[in-house]
Amino acid sequence: MSELPTLIKDLALILMVAGVVTLIFKKLKQPLVLGYVVAGFLVSPHMPYTASVADQANIHLWADIGVMFLLFSLGLDFSFKKILKMGASPFISTITIIFCMSVLGALVGRAFGWSKMDCIFLGGMLAMSSTTIIYKAFDDLGLRQQQFAGLVMSVLILEDILAIVMMVMLSAIASGNTPGGGQMVESVVKIGFFLVLWLVVGIFAIPLLLRMVRKLINAEVLLIVSLGLCCAMAVFSTKVGFSSAFGAFIMGSILAETIEAEKIIKLVEPVKNLFGAIFFVSVGMLVDPEILVKYALPIIALVLTILIGQSLFGSFAFMLGGESLKSAMKCGFSMAQIGEFSFIIASLGLSLGVISNFLYPVVVAVSVITTFLTPYMIRLATPAYNSLEHRLPNKLIRALNRLTMSHPNTTEHSKWKKLLTQMAINTLVYGILSAAVIVMMLTFVLPFMRKLLPGWELHWYANAITGLLTAVLISPFLRAMVMKKNHSEEFKALWRESNTNRLPLLFTILVRFMIAVQFIFYLCNYLSRFSNAIMITIGLAAVTLMVMSRTVKHRSIKLERLFILNLRSRDIEAQVHGHKRPLYEGRLLDRDVHIADFEVPAGTLWAGKTLKELNLGKKYGILVSSILRANRRINIPDGHSLVFPADRLQVIGSDNQLTAFSRALESELHPDDIELEKREMRLRSMIISNTSPFVGKTLMESGIRDRFNCMVVGIEEGKENLSQVKPNYRFNRGDIIWVVGEVDDLNALIK
Repeated sequence: MSELPTLIKDLALILMVAGVVTLIFKKLKQPLVLGYVVAGFLVSPHMPYTASVADQANIHLWADIGVMFLLFSLGLDFSFKKILKMGASPFISTITIIFCMSVLGALVGRAFGWSKMDCIFLGGMLAMSSTTIIYKAFDDLGLRQQQFAGLVMSVLILEDILAIVMMVMLSAIASGNTPGGGQMVESVVKIGFFLVLWLVVGIFAIPLLLRMVRKLINAEVLLIVSLGLCCAMAVFSTKVGFSSAFGAFIMGSILAETIEAEKIIKLVEPVKNLFGAIFFVSVGMLVDPEILVKYALPIIALVLTILIGQSLFGSFAFMLGGESLKSAMKCGFSMAQIGEFSFIIASLGLSLGVISNFLYPVVVAVSVITTFLTPYMIRLATPAYNSLEHRLPNKLIRALNRLTMSHPNTTEHSKWKKLLTQMAINTLVYGILSAAVIVMMLTFVLPFMRKLLPGWELHWYANAITGLLTAVLISPFLRAMVMKKNHSEEFKALWRESNTNRLPLLFTILVRFMIAVQFIFYLCNYLSRFSNAIMITIGLAAVTLMVMSRTVKHRSIKLERLFILNLRSRDIEAQVHGHKRPLYEGRLLDRDVHIADFEVPAGTLWAGKTLKELNLGKKYGILVSSILRANRRINIPDGHSLVFPADRLQVIGSDNQLTAFSRALESELHPDDIELEKREMRLRSMIISNTSPFVGKTLMESGIRDRFNCMVVGIEEGKENLSQVKPNYRFNRGDIIWVVGEVDDLNALIK
């Protein structure tokens, strides 16, 4: 017999052990991530009493793929539009938490005498709370529908995004082995440039591609295309100096804006689960018991650092974001753990060879301990606030609440601020697109044209043709840079309000015009030897022609409209199918009332009952504002509206009311059928004999359905098909009837 490859044997061992351990952890109601880590520990070479993985290099290769698919899935759940709509509050909280915890982690590492790179990476690891673990804890404790849980999840999403940026920056720091300020700024600028470029180009091109081939795509093809795009972006990301995980995340966030996003999420989830499990198992394989014993004191110190640091700095950060002291403490206490991104950052440090080998198992041990403590920390928040409220003066509590930036999202920006912000964003985006086109043309098209037109005499023709083509390609971007927002409501209002506004408004146009000229100047300077005066004149003339040209105007408007359509396609699809949340939700958040979605379980006792019969308002104090059923939306349902399994109910209420409603919805279910195997249905024939009690009786009188819980399918009359038995048919001696029912019921009927 042929020998199985080592990889298959290792994979079989990993998945079998992971399956058994995760079943145990599921029974103990613990996060599955911990189960994977424990499974990795059991199959590692550090465990002498169990079977071990033979080829760890192959497993780490699969783990790298797992990280890539994990971040691809994270990108699919992420939306830049949602982040922008959050306002300043989550950004302030996230940046404060990451800064404080990174500094605190680095100081703790320094106190133990660890190297500079160990301290820098340790700070990054301690700053990252676990989205998976916190979401699971909220779910288990029935807190997911509460308002503070939504705030925590918003900050966690932003933390995950900043973790990607942090990984890129840590890679840059590690390559130079010194966190120089110039290198940091260069890394941030490079990240920003490629981030904007990829998002704009991706959101423009990929939805267009999917729309063109939508009729040809089924589930299998969509999965292959999605994973292909993910891997392609990962490869491209590594080519320009970033990690493959960063590219995978960007592609996920691009696909998140397409109509196919929901389908892709469901299709990719099994792949993500498989490779993600292998990644977390590989994390557990690095845990060395000897190192854990040797570094027991640092582990305890780091656990206390996370618990105390997140409780204090996390609560302070949420207060800066505009939350009251009580809500801020709930949020801060919830984030007192580290998880998957800490492992990913640790893996990055090991792969780059810049951190010590002991740091990885230490961080894993800290994660395991803080994960177990997460539910207790969440429960501790309210008693801690009550104790603090009793001990602190009421004036101080009120002062702390007044210091918070109450509802920063509702403050109106001045017209000038809004206009200048929009102009700056447009100039940045169109400038990056123009620069990218110029780089692509000079890198690929110019050498091709010079080969096509060899010789010194034709060299200038190659340069001229490339320059003209480049100018034509960037003309819609440069025109939009100069003219965009010149006819906006803010611009018109400021122009009408005062004559003193007109000169500054004209100055904004002039500044953008000169920025556009710089791109043409650079192009001329690269491709020609003209004097500066001639190149400036060419630039001024070219940009003027672009602004005046109707053709360029139509191209610019068409491109922008197509981009906006692609960007809004998922929102449009959600509106069409009734999945978009109502606009009044934001107003409710200003009070102790908010809106939440609940899916009616399959085995609910509420199925087929009307809202009047359920009497939800009287029982739980909530209001059902909408029922979403398949592609239908029933707004403001009345008492006669029925509830069915798989319905999505949009419910309005306070945290306590929604929690009580959620518990009732999940508990009022039909009990599981413990004898499910005995419910198998069989089909049998039965002959009506002389002694049969059914002779002379009609089908209705026989009681076959009522007494024996069986159903007569038909009667044999010598035809190809069975004849249907009518309710008033009288059974005769010798009739052959076919009956369907459960095995026990059929046996009772035949006897």
